[in-house]
Amino acid sequence: MLAPQFKKGDVLAQPGVDVDDIVAAHFRCSCEALERAARDTSLQAAIYQIAETIRRAFQAGHKLLIAGNGGSAADAQHIAGEFLSRLNFDRNPLPAIALTTDTSVLTAIGNDYGFEKIFERQVRGLGRAGDVFIAISTSGSSPNILAGLTAARNLGLHTIGFTGDRGGSMTNLCDLCLVAPSPETPLIQQIHIVAAHAICGLVERDLFKGKPE
Repeated sequence: MLAPQFKKGDVLAQPGVDVDDIVAAHFRCSCEALERAARDTSLQAAIYQIAETIRRAFQAGHKLLIAGNGGSAADAQHIAGEFLSRLNFDRNPLPAIALTTDTSVLTAIGNDYGFEKIFERQVRGLGRAGDVFIAISTSGSSPNILAGLTAARNLGLHTIGFTGDRGGSMTNLCDLCLVAPSPETPLIQQIHIVAAHAICGLVERDLFKGKPE
């Protein structure tokens, strides 16, 4: 199979990078971002605090709601799947709901109230005090994410943000915030899913002590 041919004007052909080495450069950038995350003590502390918040909520009979746009919507679904199914070993399912999957709900709310309300109304309808809401926004400024966080805080949910180092407005609405040490959306998303796996692994281990159901 022939390697793809990139031209100098292509999006993947970054300035200063030989087009013949673009794939290797992409992997190097990814590895460097993950290395920065691995050395980031604030990020590590946030992971442990978030895992503990979710564990306590599950033990108290509460649930996890997760929302994001685009690639972050896929991350929301990925995270919900890890909790509801399994990550490292067989165990009982844990109650996690991605607010990004029901096209009838999303299009009804979007049509009747506007796209900015698609998470806010779901949080108001499904969320209860003591639940946890994870809001994912690489910019930290997505209007529908901010509306969802505001609704969650008003209802007494624990609010958790996943964002990048640009921060944005969402940090002021979050009890805990996981800040990926990068301004670049693809790298932020890679760090988010690695961190999410770590969080799920901690919750799974602490709730089930590494034992099958």
